[in-house]
Amino acid sequence: MTTLTKHPPAPTFKAPQLSKRGRGPSKLRELRIALLFIFPAMIGLVAFSLVPTIRGIYLSFTEYNILGEPKWIGIDNYTAIFADELFWNAMAVTIQYVAINIVFQIVIAIGLALLMQSVAKSTFIRAALLLPFLVANVIVALLWFWMLDYQIGIVNEVISWLGLPRVAFFGSEQWAIPTIAFVNVWRHMGYTALLVFAGLQAIPHHVYEVASLDGASRTRTFWSITMPLLRPVLALVLVVTVIGSFQVFDTVAVTTGGGPVNATRVIQMYIYQKAFGESDFGYASALSVVLFVILALVAFIQMKFLRGNESDLD
Repeated sequence: MTTLTKHPPAPTFKAPQLSKRGRGPSKLRELRIALLFIFPAMIGLVAFSLVPTIRGIYLSFTEYNILGEPKWIGIDNYTAIFADELFWNAMAVTIQYVAINIVFQIVIAIGLALLMQSVAKSTFIRAALLLPFLVANVIVALLWFWMLDYQIGIVNEVISWLGLPRVAFFGSEQWAIPTIAFVNVWRHMGYTALLVFAGLQAIPHHVYEVASLDGASRTRTFWSITMPLLRPVLALVLVVTVIGSFQVFDTVAVTTGGGPVNATRVIQMYIYQKAFGESDFGYASALSVVLFVILALVAFIQMKFLRGNESDLD
């Protein structure tokens, strides 16, 4: 009769457990490393944005020129703004410029983005659209100022050659603001079109395939699919464009200087003239604070009503 021998159980292998310290850098260590990288940028943010902003708000409650000490006057600067006819004129001129700039820039940018998606798929063409945006605004303003000059500008030479009367693009109250808006639309439309194009690329292709199977035309597809799905991108573009349009300055300073007869004196030009032309830094600071509040409210209203943080793809 055979007897079965019992073998000892095979030893089990246990993997060595890493201590909590050995699993990687601790949260505190990661935070210190992150702060180390952020610190140089924080210095610039505090020195060139936060401190000037706080000082500007303080100066808005004072009477101050660069030769003396600030004198606290409370809200007198703000009450004076509401009775300042030049301020309201500057706001009206600015709103006129913003309206022209926004409408044409957004419409042209959407058209260019659609062309880039369906026709012009070359990387070279897409890069060429961005070239005007890469040129300094002052250079662009000078270029168009010479081209649209009443006497020697090439545009007026062509108009005269066609037998039409010359146009004082920058010297006419009627044409000055639309001309400045046209210059800035030409410069920024390529950049805006690329933002819209990026939004178009994010729309799933199968959505268009389903619409095509249902027999939807291109026009119906554009208004029922493309535009609703582009809403978050368009909301962002609209907010950025409106804020940038309210802050227009260099094009006006180079071409018209606020003239003729205050026809192009936008709010930024008025602030500059008050601060550096009349040395009334307290009043100019109050104007800047009012402009900041207006832009914050406009951005909030746009994001609220356009629902920029929501997507119809969800």
